[in-house]
Amino acid sequence: MEVQETRVQTDRVLTIPNILSMARLLGVPLFLWLILRPEFGGPKSDGWALLVLALSGVSDYLDGKLARRWNQISSLGRLLDPAADRLYILSTLVGLTWREILPIWLTAALLARELLLLVMVGILRRHGYPPPQVNFLGKAATFNLMYAFPLLLLSDGTGWIPSLAAIFGWAFAGWGTTLYWWAGVLYVVQVRRLVRADAMAE
Repeated sequence: MEVQETRVQTDRVLTIPNILSMARLLGVPLFLWLILRPEFGGPKSDGWALLVLALSGVSDYLDGKLARRWNQISSLGRLLDPAADRLYILSTLVGLTWREILPIWLTAALLARELLLLVMVGILRRHGYPPPQVNFLGKAATFNLMYAFPLLLLSDGTGWIPSLAAIFGWAFAGWGTTLYWWAGVLYVVQVRRLVRADAMAE
């Protein structure tokens, strides 16, 4: 079920929520550089990478909350927020897979879902519809994955803390991947209904 937004939408660009989303986007290449430094002969910077990821999670929570509270929901914000989420997921997938922390099959499953969504967006545009809004399942999946990835990064070591991080990290990864695909199936169903309604109206 889609999240129905009843608040007034604005075309303003320089709002606090949008600035937070932009800052979160700027953190993506920094995060990827930090996580891949050991692969290119640099020092391990997982602590800093985790900090960037944690700050992105805080800003993700704040931009939506402030946009609703201050009536600053904007067209740009509707694009920036999911774009930042997906870029962090993709950059984390690249980094963790490159470092062999994530298996190829999990990365392939998550990337296949992104490809599916891109196809659905293309179909919607062809019929004159905007991209689908984020639903509760999609947001829940993102939160699970954003918990899973730092825990799995923390599990790259020895001792009881990495072992505990691996247990919880894989639990979140399992739930996140399942919800991610569940949300994707709901998008497909939604697109199919819209296309069918258009066909019947012609």
